[in-house]
Amino acid sequence: MSENLHQRARQLIAQSLVEGLGRDDQSWLDAHLRECSDCSRETVRSQELVRSFRSLPVTVPRDLATRTQLRVRLRAEETAQPSPGSTFLWVITAASWALGILSAPFVWRIFAWVGAELSVPKLVLEVGFVLWWTVPALIAVAVVLYQRATSPARTW
Repeated sequence: MSENLHQRARQLIAQSLVEGLGRDDQSWLDAHLRECSDCSRETVRSQELVRSFRSLPVTVPRDLATRTQLRVRLRAEETAQPSPGSTFLWVITAASWALGILSAPFVWRIFAWVGAELSVPKLVLEVGFVLWWTVPALIAVAVVLYQRATSPARTW
């Protein structure tokens, strides 16, 4: 139980240095630090460490804020409106699914007729029927992935 108190104190010490504490947590921590010399020493060491980090000189480019704002604005514009290519891709995909569902019975009849005429086993017909629908989709996925991989200055 004592270890849990010290662990909670360490978490609250770190939180107080970074984000601050609520009234209840601060009063609990103050009471614990009055009783525990180890946690009090850790608090002093942590405060000194944070002070030393804050005193380090850090140089940043003068236009860093402006560049960051510009990049955030550009990224927000990119994500706010879908690209015309993606809308077109969704429309084509929906049309393909609709036509596939509507034409599946007819395609299966053609496969069955060809299978009966050429004495092709049913398993081969079923595999051919599945490939009839999946190969174009796999080709489309490959094209989209290729375009994404080769498009310049775009992060996905």
